[in-house]
Amino acid sequence: MRLLIVDDEPVIRSGLMMMAQSYTHKFQQIETAVNGVDALERIIQFEPDLLLTDIRMPKMDGLELCRKVHESYPHILKVVVSGYSDFDYAQKCLSYGVKHYLLKPVTPPDLHDVFDIIMRSQSEGYIPVSRYVDWVERIEHSIWSLQEDEMSKIMVEWREHCSHLSASQLKDQLKDAAVLLQKHFQEKNRPLNTDLTEAFSSSSKADLLKEFEERLQTVMTDILAVRRGNFKDPMEEAKAYIDNNLSVDISLKEVADMIGITPNYFSTLFKRMSNETFVSYRINKRMDKARELLSIPHKRTVDIAAEVGYDDYPHFTKTFKKIFGISPSEYRASLGIK
Repeated sequence: MRLLIVDDEPVIRSGLMMMAQSYTHKFQQIETAVNGVDALERIIQFEPDLLLTDIRMPKMDGLELCRKVHESYPHILKVVVSGYSDFDYAQKCLSYGVKHYLLKPVTPPDLHDVFDIIMRSQSEGYIPVSRYVDWVERIEHSIWSLQEDEMSKIMVEWREHCSHLSASQLKDQLKDAAVLLQKHFQEKNRPLNTDLTEAFSSSSKADLLKEFEERLQTVMTDILAVRRGNFKDPMEEAKAYIDNNLSVDISLKEVADMIGITPNYFSTLFKRMSNETFVSYRINKRMDKARELLSIPHKRTVDIAAEVGYDDYPHFTKTFKKIFGISPSEYRASLGIK
C-alpha cells in the first residue's frame, strides 16, 4: 500500500512520517507534500492508495484537496487530520469520501488504529490500486491485440480477486477500472465507439462482471470491424513487400514496423487475414517464384535458389520437394528441360 502525507508544518509532517514508518504493516511507499497543490502533483507521479492530509494549509487546503482527489481519483482512501476547532469544517469532507478523522495532536496509537481499520477494510472489501492498474493495462493490451483468450483469462483472475467484495464494492471497483481503461485508450489516441464509463445497471456480482465483460467484448468487436476495413491496404502492402524481397531474409518485425503495428499484432492479423503464418506465406511465395524461374531453360538451378533467398542449395531442394512433391531437377525434366 502506498501512502501520501500532506502537511505544511515540517515538524508535524516529519512526525507523521515516522509514525507511519513504525507501523506494523510496512507501507510499500511513503511520500510527503507541503500543501494541496504539491499533493496533486505527487498523486500524478505515483498515485497513492491512501492520503493522509491536514485541513488548514496554504495555496490549497485539505478540504479542496479531498474534493479534487474524490473527483479524479475516487479509489484513493482519505484520512483527514484537524484541530478541535476545525472539526465541524472537516466534516464537510464527508461528501468527498472521507471516512476517517484524526484530531491533533496525533499520537502513534491514534494513527496506527486508523491504519488497522483501513487494512482490515482492504482485506474485506478493498483491492490495492496497483493490482487493478496492472489488470487494466493487461486488459487494454489484450483488447488492442485482439487476444480474446487472454482477455477471458484475465477476467477469470479478476473474478477470483473480487470474490470477497460486496456487489456495491465490486461496482465501485469496476467503475474505477472502466474510467482508467477509457483514459488509457484516449491517451494513446485510440478512440472507442463504446463508452466504458457508462453507469452499470446490474445489481448482483455475477451480472456486474458479465456486464463489464460484455462491454470489453463490444470494444474488441468494434476494433476488429474497423481494422477489417482500414487495415486491408497495409496488409496488402506487407504482402507486396514480402513478394518483392524474396531473396532477402526479412523478419516479421521488419515488415510490422514498415506498416506501423506491433509484431505480435501483425502476426495475429496476418494469420487471420491470410489463413497462414508469415513464415509459411514467405516460403510458399519463394517456392512459387522458384517454380516460375525453373521454367526458364538458361537459368541454373543453383542461381534460382539464391534468387529466392536460399544460399543453402540442399535446403532449397528439400523445401521445394516438400511443397511440390518433386525435386527442382525432376520438375524441370517434366517440362522437357535438361
